[in-house]
Amino acid sequence: MSRHDLVVEFGAGTGSLTRPLLRRADRVIAIELDPALAAFLRDDLGGDPRLTVVCGNALKVPLPREPFRVVGNLPFGSGTRILQRILDDPGSALTRVDVLIQHEAARKRTQVAPSTLATLRWSPWWDLRLVRLVRREAFVPPPSVDAGLLVIERRADPLLSERHRMSYRRLVADGFAHAATPLARALGVPRRTWTAFAHERGVPHDARAAELDVFDWVALFERIGRRR
Repeated sequence: MSRHDLVVEFGAGTGSLTRPLLRRADRVIAIELDPALAAFLRDDLGGDPRLTVVCGNALKVPLPREPFRVVGNLPFGSGTRILQRILDDPGSALTRVDVLIQHEAARKRTQVAPSTLATLRWSPWWDLRLVRLVRREAFVPPPSVDAGLLVIERRADPLLSERHRMSYRRLVADGFAHAATPLARALGVPRRTWTAFAHERGVPHDARAAELDVFDWVALFERIGRRR
């Protein structure tokens, strides 16, 4: 993080993270759902012209149109929905995400196999990494489960063009709609086409949707997705 960064903080609370962010970033937009906490932040830190406190829902507050980073402690119950909100559009101005979410959710978002539909929707444009386990005892009050530090960075070289986003995601969704069925049959891929693909990619001939990683899915899209 540098003095040139615009940071959007989700769940600012009493400002325990807002303060160090102000020391390192150029500007901070602190989003807090609780009106009392938002008012406290304005009273406590409102004298800093680089801080904007927004009282609102992280799922609905407008996001910047200039390059920005997201930092925060995401509510465990809505962490995935917030990630969907900020990652679904690869054409946004978002550059990087550093958030604490429920550890199990962070693990699912970053595991290579079995793959998940949500992660595959984002991975052609974003690199997701679980970089740290944070034990529940580190929080006050402690939650019932551990957290994980999830880091998401925009790929310098995306695996697909943004214009193919919807057609690629339809292909993946079609495959996962019949997750227990061999993928070739679920997608109606001709036998010769699938045999050649499976041989080139080193995947089982009866592979299911979750057995392919993002690189396999992109290769499959390049082979058949544009014609669907």
